[in-house]
Amino acid sequence: MGAIAVPTQSPFGSPDGNFTSLCPNGSEWVWQGLGECARDGRDMASIYAGLLSILCFMVSSLPQYHNSCKTGNMDSAISIWFLLLWLGGDSCNLVGSFLADQLPLQTYTAIYYVIADLVMLAMYFYYKLRNKMDDSSTIMNVVGVACILGFTTSLVTLPGLGSQQELISSGFRSRTLLSTIDNDHIKPFTPKEIIGFSIGSVSSVLYLFSRLPQMHTNYKRKSTEGVSYFLFALVILGNTLYGLSVLLKNPDDGHGERSYLVHHLPWLVGSLGTLSLDIMISIQFLIYRKPRQVVDSESDERTPLMRS
Repeated sequence: MGAIAVPTQSPFGSPDGNFTSLCPNGSEWVWQGLGECARDGRDMASIYAGLLSILCFMVSSLPQYHNSCKTGNMDSAISIWFLLLWLGGDSCNLVGSFLADQLPLQTYTAIYYVIADLVMLAMYFYYKLRNKMDDSSTIMNVVGVACILGFTTSLVTLPGLGSQQELISSGFRSRTLLSTIDNDHIKPFTPKEIIGFSIGSVSSVLYLFSRLPQMHTNYKRKSTEGVSYFLFALVILGNTLYGLSVLLKNPDDGHGERSYLVHHLPWLVGSLGTLSLDIMISIQFLIYRKPRQVVDSESDERTPLMRS
């Protein structure tokens, strides 16, 4: 989907070309910094929601890092399949966002989260080896990580991932064209977008299934000790803002509202669809939290210091 991307801009560089002609009445700092054309309040709301979601995602892993260092039981508190499926979903989301020309904010978020997932996995295996878990289990988990990383590397080499020629030749279309677009018409997918849409759909499935192993681990242990609740709380907030940033953005480049939603459907399902499962995990934190120990002062006063 090339609705927001600027034809002559790389994903991480400032756009080339004349700002006043390509994005009339737009916000120059958004154009220069993010490569998006924000021309009204709805676009700006999408930008701010997207930036806040990135902030939530950036800090969401920090409480878990701290909690893991404090308790030292990350290998038993967090399911390895939760981390692997989460990494797989983020990797597919990253590749799919490139192939389907998703919003730059979506791409930036996906890049950071893949890095955060790898750090989390590194900490998991560090504590697993330090706590001297079963060797056979460790080998199986290492093989699982190698398969996920190998799958991620193979996706990066897919044809068309690094090519922006299709985006460059498509040109930038003014939003004045929206007045002549049929909102019920869904713009056909290009071959590149079909690949991106498919990978994005796989990432959504991985996101949804990633929560199930962690829910099972919590249920089996009857405890959430070692798992930071702020990890899930910030992810809930980040996914909510992330979904809003996509929904608030004005369609562009020949898309009506319906076409825009269809082209972004996998990413919306991946972010908003996990909210219900994250809420269920939040309920587990309430169910399995340890009750406060109430000290009976009257009983303590009557307890003799020495027994005969």
